[in-house]
Amino acid sequence: MSTDYQSGRVSLGARMRELRTEAGLNGKEFAERLGWQRSKVSRLELGKQNPSREDLVAWAEASERPDVVAELTGRLAGLETRYRSLRKQYSNGHRSRQEQGLVETEQTTLLRAVEVVRIPGLFQTPEYARAVFAANAAFRNVPTDDIEDAVRARMRRQQALYEPERSFRVLLWEGALYALNAPRPVMAAQLDRLRSMVGMDTVQLGIIPFAAELRRSPSHGFWIYDRRLVIVETLSTEMWLDDEESIALYERAWDWLADSAVYDATAHRLIGRASAALNLS
Repeated sequence: MSTDYQSGRVSLGARMRELRTEAGLNGKEFAERLGWQRSKVSRLELGKQNPSREDLVAWAEASERPDVVAELTGRLAGLETRYRSLRKQYSNGHRSRQEQGLVETEQTTLLRAVEVVRIPGLFQTPEYARAVFAANAAFRNVPTDDIEDAVRARMRRQQALYEPERSFRVLLWEGALYALNAPRPVMAAQLDRLRSMVGMDTVQLGIIPFAAELRRSPSHGFWIYDRRLVIVETLSTEMWLDDEESIALYERAWDWLADSAVYDATAHRLIGRASAALNLS
């Protein structure tokens, strides 16, 4: 479970405990008022169990604070919308997630991104995308029957690269150029495709070299859609962050990493070096 997610749940539990104590009731008395088991009150207050919306409404009423219903349910909604289980999200395949990405991209004028271990989806060839989806499905033990639909959705998303009113500023860790996320012939074609992106009118591609300061190496990928949404993907969780503080934090991270990147001819040369190494191996 994401540490940030658990911290949010603990914070909500602490607020619920505060309301109970302000009502002058101990845990046993509060549970009796609600008609619950004492253990449920304890688990909710310690952040060991997610409350339902109905639980929060009942809690506010038992605390004689109906005015805090909106606050409590708002906190719960924040947890539910920000942190999405990738296993659950992919349980029905990959297509729906790709269609979400397509919608977000269509609504975006400036997209800034950092990728660490694979070529960004906006730049992927169909063959590379297919290999990534298949590997992800095998790792997560989720269905593979919609992979072709997911690939087509990803390719449709790439049409935005040719729309002059949009701008894509992407930072790629150099290690992703060498990571064999697909068979060697597919990877070679993918690197050729990536080199063709350097210098596009709508694209600014930066490569963060191996030689960059270690403290500036990216630890995970993230995507910033204008100044309204940040999507962060970890191993198990996808976070959709839309609060001003989180957006500002990731903008600072992007700017910091952008200072370590190389562009244009130097980026082209690094991609070419990786391609040559792939062909020599």
